Amino acid sequence: MKKVEGKVQISDSIGEISILSYLPDAPSYILILGHGAGAGMHHKFMEDLALALLELNIGTIRYNFPYMENKKGRPDVPAVAHKTILQVVKHIAAAHKNVALILAGKSFGGRMASQAMAKHRLPNIKGLVFYGFPLHSPAKPGVERAEHLFEVEVPMLFLQGSKDNLARIDLLEPLLTKLPLASSVIYEGGNHSFRFGKKLGIDVEKAIAMLASDTKKFLENKVKFQAKKAN
Repeated sequence: MKKVEGKVQISDSIGEISILSYLPDAPSYILILGHGAGAGMHHKFMEDLALALLELNIGTIRYNFPYMENKKGRPDVPAVAHKTILQVVKHIAAAHKNVALILAGKSFGGRMASQAMAKHRLPNIKGLVFYGFPLHSPAKPGVERAEHLFEVEVPMLFLQGSKDNLARIDLLEPLLTKLPLASSVIYEGGNHSFRFGKKLGIDVEKAIAMLASDTKKFLENKVKFQAKKAN
């Protein structure tokens, strides 16, 4: 395994952010992985997921959004988040020209990635993976946050807990049926952090393993299929 820490310059006004790569010798895919709103790229969930994906020969490159890099409490506005993603993708694509790149994120990181993808049609990105898509706030259920997903032109995977209070399943599942490039896995009893009740017997390690395994299945079945179809 190759572990590399680095910096990416976003712009003169925004400054630079940190990235962290976990790469096998010959990765089949690289996930560009954005963190959630409340915790940065070193959070235990991000670390555990990166290591689990590495075991499956999937590389990850994590990055901090500028507000997290600079220890500010409020998440960046979408324009800054999108600019960050564009520059990170550009940096990674230049260094890994022969590997399929996938945008992915936990909650906020995934939503910003999909917005950037819908707006800018990033040609280097072959798929999107959401580790808990935040469809709505806990107090205001709705589907308005998903409108941009109809503009995304690559395969998407939604990994969601059935008890996620930021994505009611009765709202999410009908939406996904209208997105021809969307796939989903619903984890019964899981919450937004993929924590499960004790009676289900799914601890943190097992939950992370399920997420990694289902990510690999999606990449091999949907992203490869889409690439062959495009060719």
